[in-house]
Amino acid sequence: MNSWEIDLSGKATLVTGGSRGLGKAIALAMAEKGAKVAICGRKQENLDMAEKEFKEKGFDVLAQVAHVGKPEQLESLFQAIDQSFGRLDILVNNVGTNIFTRSVSEADEKLWDKLIETNLKSVFLASGQAAKRMKKQGSGKIVNISTIAARKAAPGMGIYSVAKAGVEMLTKVLAAELAPDHINVNAVAPGMVKTQFSKPFWSNESMLQEITRTIPMGRIAETEDVVGAVLFLSSSLSDFITGDIITVDGGFMA
Repeated sequence: MNSWEIDLSGKATLVTGGSRGLGKAIALAMAEKGAKVAICGRKQENLDMAEKEFKEKGFDVLAQVAHVGKPEQLESLFQAIDQSFGRLDILVNNVGTNIFTRSVSEADEKLWDKLIETNLKSVFLASGQAAKRMKKQGSGKIVNISTIAARKAAPGMGIYSVAKAGVEMLTKVLAAELAPDHINVNAVAPGMVKTQFSKPFWSNESMLQEITRTIPMGRIAETEDVVGAVLFLSSSLSDFITGDIITVDGGFMA
């Protein structure tokens, strides 16, 4: 019987890119709901700062340097999770990056490879590692962080948008494949969120006004708006939801 409350007590969780921004907010919220949390990032100093914040709030965290687009680094990360937690119940594929792309048709191949590796290949690799463990357990939740840019072209977002569109289809494919193993795979697609990632946009007052003019709810998202959707998809409240994408955009795509 469901208690209608989000309770992640004892659930082993990995949040990729959890050392800062939206990823850190998700990881902290998971800890607050009782989960055992692992985070990864590419810079040790960011992980150190995140670990300090966790400890100040009374939470333990497994923090490890890893580029999740690199198979060997990912393997090491999952081995550390095996040793520390002995299982993995929730994977949040949060890692993402964008480099301004003036023209996809004229883009350098190295730029294409970099953005596809970080935004799409990382989800493929991490989900594969997680699925192996979740199949043995007979349950699990995978939550991918997408974006409304996956469904609507925007200036400068070309390759990033293509990669995230791939993430949304990968979400559906994995959901169909893993449903018999009682593994739910869903995604959250925010509009602009007030994080360091999007600061060049929201820190410019005129640009912010232009953006919010197109959002029916009259503001851009705060991290808490996205965290709520992720917690829902990570909890028992969403046990019969898979292959879905929750849009968190204040009505922009309505």
